[in-house]
Amino acid sequence: MTPAPDLHTTRQRLLAGLSSPEAEIAQAMACAASPACAHAFLQTDFEGARAQAAAADPARQPLAGLAVSVKDLFDVAGQVSRAGSGVLNDAAPAPADAVAVTRLRAAGAALIGRSNMSEFAYSGVGVNPHYGTPANAVATDVPRVPGGSSSGAAVSVATGAAFVGLGSDTGGSIRIPAALQGLVGFKSTQRLVPLDGTVPLSFTLDTACALTRTVRDAITVHEILAARRVTRSAAPLSAYRLAVVPQVMFDGVDATVARAFERTLQALRRRRPHRRTGPAGTR
Repeated sequence: MTPAPDLHTTRQRLLAGLSSPEAEIAQAMACAASPACAHAFLQTDFEGARAQAAAADPARQPLAGLAVSVKDLFDVAGQVSRAGSGVLNDAAPAPADAVAVTRLRAAGAALIGRSNMSEFAYSGVGVNPHYGTPANAVATDVPRVPGGSSSGAAVSVATGAAFVGLGSDTGGSIRIPAALQGLVGFKSTQRLVPLDGTVPLSFTLDTACALTRTVRDAITVHEILAARRVTRSAAPLSAYRLAVVPQVMFDGVDATVARAFERTLQALRRRRPHRRTGPAGTR
């Protein structure tokens, strides 16, 4: 599967006049309608997304006309927030957007649809018995789980149906599907993005955040959702120290994943400056 272009690259093309919001949303809709995206959306709004793309201003809005999927537990005005459950099918449509959705709209996002999820966000696997389970979009040699609970959000980003998958993370619901599908999932400080207009799982742990294709995109989207600028440290990578706990979460890990993880650790170690050993052999 060829990786889809990221948000930053596409925005540069828009600003250079090499593409248009209308062309980008048409491409996203084609991906959303493809078999690879089956069960990723519980509801699509292609006409609404086209209208939002047509009204977008790439020179002023960082997400101008670019497709964004919305996890089914965020309110979108006029739509029912089911949280992936059949119990809420008959609930009243939301009277207003969730705060996170409002901020994405203000940044020019074209809301392409509501993404599937584990029922009430209560699973890291991503299975949904009511609306079907989207397939992992990148590991297609055999059917594999997408990860959850933001399963459809991850598939929408991995397939190119969305540049941003608005989701939530309580105990891994963004990070797990990101890890399983080669994406970036960033759980920010819990209270930075207001949770008004969301179906809760845990009031003290729920976090509104997003899936993207690159770290640079994750920073851009976090700045939009949290309404703040990210201050980046000028310190080089060699100035940081990272702790690794090898006994936790490694039971039954796939051999390919284990090798890739070890290669990453070795690469990070090589970036550390050499330190002389003290008299007792300490560093």
